[in-house]
Amino acid sequence: MDPERCADWVLYVREGCHLCEQFLVELSLDLGPAVEALQVVDVDQDADLAVRFGLRVPVLEAGGVVLCEGVYDAPRVRQALQV
Repeated sequence: MDPERCADWVLYVREGCHLCEQFLVELSLDLGPAVEALQVVDVDQDADLAVRFGLRVPVLEAGGVVLCEGVYDAPRVRQALQV
């Protein structure tokens, strides 16, 4: 997969979050090497993001649109990759 397809994708996580770690593993399986273009943001590194997301991590956004929140939605991610 072309890494540029994921250039505007952001995964919001929290360090030590097992759900976030599992989410990233599953996402990596779908993205392959393009996962390197994914921006991974620790919400606890920014007070505004910590408030915005609270306990809602992991959250995957593509172009500002939420694709998944909490659990990985493989069909929705695959659909977004085809657009």
